[in-house]
Amino acid sequence: MSTEENPAAAPRSLAEALRGRDDVSLAALLRSRPDLITPVPTDLTQLATRAGTRASVVRALERLDRFTLQAAQALAVASDPVTYGELLGLMAGDDGDPAVSAALPHALGTLREQALVWGGEDRLRLVRTARELLAPSPQHPSPTGLGPTVREAAAGMSPGRIQEIVATAGLPSTHDSVSALEALAGLFSDPERMSALLDQAPSESVEVLERLVWGPPYGQVTADPAPRLRWLLDRGLLLPTAPGTVVLPREVALRLRAGRAHRTTEPVPPTVEAAAAHAPRIVDATAAGQAYTALATVEELLKDWHEGGPAVLRAGGLSVRDLKRTAVALDVPEPVAAFWVELAYAAGLLASDGEADERYAATPAYDEWLERPAGERWARLATAWLAATRTPGVVGERDAKDRTLSALGPGLDRSAAPEVRHRVLALLAGLPEGAAPDGESLLARLRWERPPRVVRTGGGTPSPYARRTPAQPAEGARGAVARAETPGYAEDGRAGGEDDLRSRLARWTLAEAEMLGVTGRGALSSHGRALIGAPAPRHAEAEPEPTGPGDKLPVHHRQAPAPRVLSPAEQATAAAGAARLLEPLLPEPLDHVLLQADLTAVAPGPLERPLADMLGVLADVESKGGATVYRFTPGSVRRALDAGRSAADLHAFLAAHSRTPVPQPLAYLIDDLARRHGHLRVGAASSYVRCDDDAVLNEILADKRAAGLGLRRLAPTVLAARTDPAALLEGLRAMGFAPAAESAEGDVLIARADAYRTPPRTPPAPVPDGPPVPDDTLLAAAVRAVRAGDLASTAPRRPVGGEAAGAEPGELPRTSAADTLATLQAAVLTNDTVWIGYVNAEGAASQRVIAPIRVEGGFVTAYDHTADEVRTYPLHRITGVAELAD
Repeated sequence: MSTEENPAAAPRSLAEALRGRDDVSLAALLRSRPDLITPVPTDLTQLATRAGTRASVVRALERLDRFTLQAAQALAVASDPVTYGELLGLMAGDDGDPAVSAALPHALGTLREQALVWGGEDRLRLVRTARELLAPSPQHPSPTGLGPTVREAAAGMSPGRIQEIVATAGLPSTHDSVSALEALAGLFSDPERMSALLDQAPSESVEVLERLVWGPPYGQVTADPAPRLRWLLDRGLLLPTAPGTVVLPREVALRLRAGRAHRTTEPVPPTVEAAAAHAPRIVDATAAGQAYTALATVEELLKDWHEGGPAVLRAGGLSVRDLKRTAVALDVPEPVAAFWVELAYAAGLLASDGEADERYAATPAYDEWLERPAGERWARLATAWLAATRTPGVVGERDAKDRTLSALGPGLDRSAAPEVRHRVLALLAGLPEGAAPDGESLLARLRWERPPRVVRTGGGTPSPYARRTPAQPAEGARGAVARAETPGYAEDGRAGGEDDLRSRLARWTLAEAEMLGVTGRGALSSHGRALIGAPAPRHAEAEPEPTGPGDKLPVHHRQAPAPRVLSPAEQATAAAGAARLLEPLLPEPLDHVLLQADLTAVAPGPLERPLADMLGVLADVESKGGATVYRFTPGSVRRALDAGRSAADLHAFLAAHSRTPVPQPLAYLIDDLARRHGHLRVGAASSYVRCDDDAVLNEILADKRAAGLGLRRLAPTVLAARTDPAALLEGLRAMGFAPAAESAEGDVLIARADAYRTPPRTPPAPVPDGPPVPDDTLLAAAVRAVRAGDLASTAPRRPVGGEAAGAEPGELPRTSAADTLATLQAAVLTNDTVWIGYVNAEGAASQRVIAPIRVEGGFVTAYDHTADEVRTYPLHRITGVAELAD
């Protein structure tokens, strides 16, 4: 039976409305508003109270789409309660709108599901806190542009003035101001009588109304209003709210708007248009190339920091100078360098070492990462990027304390980033395969799904008075009405001023996804689609021909449903699937290079790991691109000799991995350096140099460049130095010698290419955007606990023993120990369910509905409906017991 047929069945409060819901509906409420479940409410009354708190309501309103939010705003300016027909009139207007009529039930269902609206369709009520937040007031104007009602605007007027307005408007006089204002509001709400009244208005007066009708509704007048304003004031079409300030009553504005609460309603989300279309194979190939570049860039970054990277600032993060150096080393702009640094940090490949002289370096996880196949390495980077809340796009900006935000430093977390990234990729997945989106249409869709938060313009309390403009002076022109600008609102209710954070996050997402290889030429790749768990693409009847990025190709389509948010286990599975799709698209590593006579080697593609590592020690990278060029220098060859390689090892290595003969200049360079390598020995004295050939030592002493080393002869074959061994090695090498370091025992020290690593580090944890969404298991348990707690607090009961018959529902029962024991023993014999008050060991009191099984030894064993399990309770902790009413 509906509430229209049985008014007594209509809920009288939100708590009663929640009691009428089934478990599925309660679970949907807790899923959509997870802040309500932390901690789990004891009963439905507490759940309703928590759902009406200001913080929770604000959070719920901020997560509504534009049309649902417009419906809530319309409810805030409607009467309380309001019928569904009246709400539809406010949204669609007098002329109606089929799109609004079709979309409003879903929007209202969303508001009901989130407990922002309750009641039947004949008595819809907006939660009081939401009404207070959305209803228009001088301090907080509404995006609808509506002002106060006639009763609210005339609250401070004298009864005599009200009677004058009623008489001038052609209404019969009444005995009190309340009925007079009701009659005036009825006149303004009646289309026929209102039209007749406006037909009598001077054209100048109608022009004034047209300037205020869509808001802001406030204006200023002089002490002696012009005739066109006096005509409106005398009939209540404008009402004074303060000296020199007038307002357009809500009823008048709605009638002038043909019943619409908003100038423009948006029942249908904007379509994401395609700016260009490419063949899917080209998109995948382009994205794979970007993915390979991403892997190479991260490797190059961390290889550059093998011996310990830049120092950590005292406040944390990289200095501006170090970021510039990193950008130069990677040959990218500084914002891009910040992205790669933050990506490596988010993936757990980079961290600070925690030493006294703290520096950044690769973590042990980086070595494990290097050993994985290329597809898996990319999947780890992409998964870390997708879930990270650290936002490299804000590097270089200022925080609230006017401090510059630095890469790897604090203050970069933006909790909305993972949601925006996932949503942007989901919208790309909804486009036809190979289609790149139009950026503005994508941003418009995101703004519709999550309207920007309303921002105040200027400091202090917004004034209800008009902001004066040169074209509409308030005092200079007699009787002029200045149109007020609503603080914090643009013309269509969007937040004014600077572009909102979500739009910036969306733009950064598009750019970062392209650099990372999730997209190719702006379109989502097949492995990018698998990464977010999107459904298989819908193939068009004919594959579109590739077009240039500047060619507009509008694609009108039905948007695909958004992929749901994946659990950690599902995300790992999706990442593995993305890696399998990407792996065949990446170039196969090569096992050879091409040696050339100019002491260079050309790698025509990516090299196998052992070959790349050894070549990185033996030669310096001269240029990168499709083919990498390595150059052999005396310093690079000496580096390989210091790593323990002999000349024979180097010759064998080059002969085995070169498709061309080893050039003679390169062979001579290796042999010459190997012949002289280790001829000099450097050890610790502070340091010393020893050599079997005293003529070499004489040459060193005679060289002016050795003056700074503080050398002196200790023996014909030994020189002592004031500098440490490392500085002595560098000094002698700068003079053209090839010394080798030795240990205290006289053995040659081998400088292997092992890099410096930090202790084991965990990746930075994302900063959550509010409480996490509970899983199905937690939701089921929470709903069961709330139901049981509500049963315990609302179950009718019979007073027993010394309990007062008029005890309030929900109070703990109070009975004597004898009565408690007798009632529980009787319940065991009759298999009845009873209601008890219980105080646990921590002193927390609760109410429980139990079915006693046995009573013995000072304990009662019972099935607890609240916990949905069998429990044992000490009798001395039971404050009282009551039988449930029949």
